[in-house]
Amino acid sequence: MRYRIEKDKIGKLQLPLEVYYGIHAARSKETFSLTKHGLNRQMIKTLMSIKKASAIANTSLKLLDQKKAEAIILSCDEIFNGRLHGQFVTDLVQGGSGHSMNMNANEVIANRANEMLGGTKGGYEYVSVEDVNLNQSSIGVIVLAGKITAVRLTKKLLNEAKKLSATLKEKIADLKIGEFDYENCLIFMRENLDRNIKKVIKTFDSFKEVAIGMSYFETKKEIPEEFPKLFVKHLNVAYPSEKVKQAANLIENASDYSSFLELSSALRTLMIDVAKAVNDLKPGIIAGKITIPEVQESPNPDEPNLIVLEMVNQISFYVMGNDLTVARAVEAGEGIHNIYLPMIYACLFEEINLIRRAIRILREKAIVDLEIKEG
Repeated sequence: MRYRIEKDKIGKLQLPLEVYYGIHAARSKETFSLTKHGLNRQMIKTLMSIKKASAIANTSLKLLDQKKAEAIILSCDEIFNGRLHGQFVTDLVQGGSGHSMNMNANEVIANRANEMLGGTKGGYEYVSVEDVNLNQSSIGVIVLAGKITAVRLTKKLLNEAKKLSATLKEKIADLKIGEFDYENCLIFMRENLDRNIKKVIKTFDSFKEVAIGMSYFETKKEIPEEFPKLFVKHLNVAYPSEKVKQAANLIENASDYSSFLELSSALRTLMIDVAKAVNDLKPGIIAGKITIPEVQESPNPDEPNLIVLEMVNQISFYVMGNDLTVARAVEAGEGIHNIYLPMIYACLFEEINLIRRAIRILREKAIVDLEIKEG
């Protein structure tokens, strides 16, 4: 394997010649090898949209050379469409408020852009990391990327929740309502699910205002007054379904992480209500009035097979722990620099994905073929 040498303020570091990430991402990978979970696909794609919108805005203001900008934009498009995702190597849990996530993105984009222009990886002869990060702050980029990613991941979860609601509706329609006590379990499950879906959607409102143009508070450099407006315009072209707007008070908005807390809390309540509904089904199953498919051999053949329902309960417990961690991490922040932002993302994104999968398994393995016996 061939290597290249890169330098920073700490010193020199040897990197494989073929990698697109640079010394900052490499140091982060080496230091924070914790969860072994990197950035998810949605987070990477969101970062690409942010970097692309920034490049277009900076070019419009004649702050970025047209040739450089075109290479950056093309690199962002490639990565957005799935290329080089394996080059995002920083652990989701890390120190520095997620700074290394932003630098990982900057390095991969810059190295790919240099390659397009005939340069070498790590050389930054044509496009520098600073070009890619022009008029941005790490905290601003990572907060915005996290907000958009959280909404997009949650929408996938809600699609599964709506499928479960539709399946419950079909089951209820097939039953003679009022004739059997256990039918109410399905009715209550669907009503609570629909109510919680609406509550989760309502939290999206708090994700729409963002603090763009915070570079001064981090780098002490002024940015053009026109940049935030142009940036938001081009970002909304990339993400028309997640339209954002510039916050009226940048400092207040940048210091407020309550949107993550509100979403996490709403998701926790949704999962608790689903788990409670599952618990309400158990007596009917034990009594032989309700039957669900057996997905695998039970360790106790003489007892009803409740392993899918037990899985739902365990995910509910897990989600409660994640929500508590999100709450503590939000509370511990100081001003615009919440050093616990990576932990907020790690817990919230895991929470979203676990609930989505649990709901899908519950629907497919238990509810679809659930039967209530007459008499």
